[in-house]
Amino acid sequence: MSESNIPFIYKLFFLYIEPISALAGAYYAAVRPNNYLNDLSLPGGILEPPTLTTQGNMVLLQLANLYLLFALNEHLVLSSTNSLKTWRRLLFVLLVADFGHLYSMAPLGLDVFWRVGDWNAMVWGSVGFVYAGASMRMSFLAGLGLQENGVRSKTE
Repeated sequence: MSESNIPFIYKLFFLYIEPISALAGAYYAAVRPNNYLNDLSLPGGILEPPTLTTQGNMVLLQLANLYLLFALNEHLVLSSTNSLKTWRRLLFVLLVADFGHLYSMAPLGLDVFWRVGDWNAMVWGSVGFVYAGASMRMSFLAGLGLQENGVRSKTE
C-alpha cells in the first residue's frame, strides 16, 4: 500500500487527532502539573485522589513508557528506511526531546550540566549521554559526514 492509499480516517487520527492530544498531555504535565496529577483520579468518588507516592509511581511508569517509545521509534523507523527526509525529521524531533530532557534536569541546579566529576551513573545517562545524542543529531542535521559519502540529497 503506497502512502497515497492510506485511508483518510487513519491519516486524520495519526497525523492530527493523536498528536494534538499528546501535545495537550505534554502541556498539562509540564505547565499545569498539579492539574495533571490531581486529575488522575476518577470523578464521583470512585477512586480516592492518588497519594503523592502513587502519583510519583504513575509518572515514573509513564516516563518508562516514553523511554520505550523513544527506543522503539528511533530503531524501528530509522532501520526501515534510507530516506534522508525521514531521518532528518525523526532526528530533529529527538533533538527537541533532548533539549526538553535537559530542561527537565534544571531543577537540580545549573551545576548539574557541567560538574562532570560529580555525576553518578544516572546523571551520566540523563545529561552526559543526552549531550552525546544531541551532538550526533546536530551533526547529522548539519550534514557532517554525509557529503563525503555521496549520501546528501536535497530531494529526499
